[in-house]
Amino acid sequence: MSGFALTFAPDAAAAAQRWLAALKSERRMAPLTLEAYARDLGQFAGFMADHLGEPPSIADLETLTLSDFRAFLARRRVQGAESRTLARQLSSLRSFYRFAERNALFRNAALAAIRSPKLPHAVPKPLSVAAAAEVAKAGALATDETPKWVLARDSAVLTLLYACGLRISEALSLTPEQAGTSPLVITGKGNKTRIVPVLPAAQEAVATYLDLCPFALHQNQPMFRGVKGGPLNARLIQLLIERLRGALGLPDTATPHALRHSFATHLLSNGADLRVIQELLGHASLSTTQVYTEVNRTHLLAQYRKAHPRA
Repeated sequence: MSGFALTFAPDAAAAAQRWLAALKSERRMAPLTLEAYARDLGQFAGFMADHLGEPPSIADLETLTLSDFRAFLARRRVQGAESRTLARQLSSLRSFYRFAERNALFRNAALAAIRSPKLPHAVPKPLSVAAAAEVAKAGALATDETPKWVLARDSAVLTLLYACGLRISEALSLTPEQAGTSPLVITGKGNKTRIVPVLPAAQEAVATYLDLCPFALHQNQPMFRGVKGGPLNARLIQLLIERLRGALGLPDTATPHALRHSFATHLLSNGADLRVIQELLGHASLSTTQVYTEVNRTHLLAQYRKAHPRA
């Protein structure tokens, strides 16, 4: 985050640091979200430094025109950024400018005139019940050299993603103290708290890992550990899923988050109420959860076309 000093003038860099600090303390954003916001603003500052011929100051940020903002988005598009990325970067810039206006640092009305890129309608891509179960076992990659505690750890993390519908950051932040309770109390996006039941399979997977883990675990610190004893990095779970895709012949859409999609879709397919699924996932709005009804409908139509003799 200190990289702003290289792309912003000192006064603008200080404003950017204040904005990020506010996001962390007031909105309690997750570290990865903060990194994304910082990266978005850094790319904008880097472009403007090239565009203006010098690092932009607060005076520059206040006088940028609609064409200047559009030039940044056009450059990002040429660099390969998709509509979803551009929409997020525009959201980051608007957040920064709103913060600056609220704190009487500077204001610029031109940014409000830019329309967000139209996003493609995306439907979550869950795994089948059998594939989700195989991924959660994590046993397809086991070898004689794999430490038993590592295999147990991986299985426990993946089982929590599927059996409880957790985000990867939520699973990796669990402590032994939390794991000893059922249901789980999860604090997710926006500092929103939800209650999540824990299936016996998940309880057993976590208990097995805790029994085998070779490191001393404090009750109020993350319980999932890397091979050197530090907190487990989310990237390692992403790489694990990539390897499991190859071993199990799964599509590229099989990701850690696909296990959360699978959790919701399989509940809906078996008759769970949409409001209940909303609560379990921690969605603030029911409209976010309703996308899973479309997944279910798509699956039904696919099965119909496959099975009906006149389809």
